[in-house]
Amino acid sequence: MSNKKILELDNLQIAYGGILAVKGISLTVYEGELVSLIGSNGAGKTTTLKAIAGLLEPKSGKILFNGQLSNFVSHELLRNGLALVPEGRGIFTRMTVLENLMMGAYSRNDDLIEENMQQMFDYFPRVKERSHQLAGTLSGGEQQMLAIARALMSRPKLLLLDEPTMGLSPLMVENIFEVIRRVSQQGTTILLVEQNAKIALSMSSRAYVMESGEIAITGSGEDLGQDPRILEAYLGA
Repeated sequence: MSNKKILELDNLQIAYGGILAVKGISLTVYEGELVSLIGSNGAGKTTTLKAIAGLLEPKSGKILFNGQLSNFVSHELLRNGLALVPEGRGIFTRMTVLENLMMGAYSRNDDLIEENMQQMFDYFPRVKERSHQLAGTLSGGEQQMLAIARALMSRPKLLLLDEPTMGLSPLMVENIFEVIRRVSQQGTTILLVEQNAKIALSMSSRAYVMESGEIAITGSGEDLGQDPRILEAYLGA
């Protein structure tokens, strides 16, 4: 991990109508880190990711991405190196797997696209096997693999993952987490929202716990994985 801050949230507030869903949170993600954001349903995790990705404009506070104040324009954030894999995947179901991957690289203008495509096939052999199928014909787990691969095709400086294992079989969960671990080890900075707190904490350098729109606890993944409050609330111990 470097000392360079890729993401900073400063007293961020986000409202839906008259309801304050995120109540002044602050967090930091450094270059090369895998940071988890965990908490119960409705805590504000997905709302926070949407704001970072430019899909929601905060009521107040600041978002700095790669040292620059965010302009909350999602396509410009993508071009500058931020990629979101949303809850629900958001793939193009009527396009082929290969076409989806190429859409991930649409903002690039370099000679490494084919090399990166092969890397995606190395991460996800099933994606390679189904490269000419319509994305809508894939299983839920395969669609999630495709969604992550498509985001990685943009060569992001920061990858946001929103519940990447939700609704998947235990074997598919294991496969997805193994790829997330590999991607992180190869230097991609990741902010992960994940219900499976045990695995998320085990692979995270640091983590934040959200409760009712606020940051309740923060610490290293290892320390939070042994914290009695976390064990009782999220790990069933």
